[in-house]
Amino acid sequence: MLIGLCSVKGSPGVTTATLAMAARWPVGEARVVEADPAGGDVAARHRLSATPGLVSLAAAARRQSSAGLLAEHSQRLSGDLPRVVPGPVAAEQARAALGVLTSRGVDAIRSAAGPSDAVVLVDVGRLDPSSPALPLVRGAEALLVMARPRADELSHVAAVVNEIPTWTRIPGLVLVGDGYSRVEVERELGVPVMGTLPQDSAGAAVLRGEERGKPPMKSNLGRAGKRLARTLMAHVEPSSPSSSSQPAAEFAAPVSSNGNGVP
Repeated sequence: MLIGLCSVKGSPGVTTATLAMAARWPVGEARVVEADPAGGDVAARHRLSATPGLVSLAAAARRQSSAGLLAEHSQRLSGDLPRVVPGPVAAEQARAALGVLTSRGVDAIRSAAGPSDAVVLVDVGRLDPSSPALPLVRGAEALLVMARPRADELSHVAAVVNEIPTWTRIPGLVLVGDGYSRVEVERELGVPVMGTLPQDSAGAAVLRGEERGKPPMKSNLGRAGKRLARTLMAHVEPSSPSSSSQPAAEFAAPVSSNGNGVP
């Protein structure tokens, strides 16, 4: 399973949310690829080496496209956090690596996400039609668009709300932190909210590489990340691979065991 995660404006904490979901993924092992064209934060936050990472993965993808590439070019974070392919800090390096990956490396990433118990979460940062990371998203089963429920960020989501379904088969809107209620956002944007993530400073601290805080197994953010992962899986697993005969995508709503859409 290949899942993209992005924002369209602001900094709602896409990288932190991606790590929270990966750490609490309900089935198998989740890996994270930091593919933000503006440059990555994971290496600096978690004091990782510059390599292996996105740049070395792109270089290797020029020569081969095996499922094992992602494992070879990832690094293990501390504790119960997932394995990550960290992006370079410099935007110029990140965009160059993405240029190679999106032309030659998508197959390798998809191969790693192919087994039924495997998932690859790709953090593409702020996404727009000109982003060099967009081809990665187009090859994904779903795209989570994250935004804080505030007027400034939601206005930018509204501006592209009709375009986002052309980028992916299953788009999902995720609200991060406090602000307008879920009902208000759904009414104003005209699309369902797939899930919400809390403003949890203690849970986010560990995911940002800080020594103090609560690990994902014990934090509110980790628990919410697991719920969101389950909701996403419920949408993706019954779906068949995309094809030209498939109807246009619509934003995915929350799901629950009682079928009423309330998580």
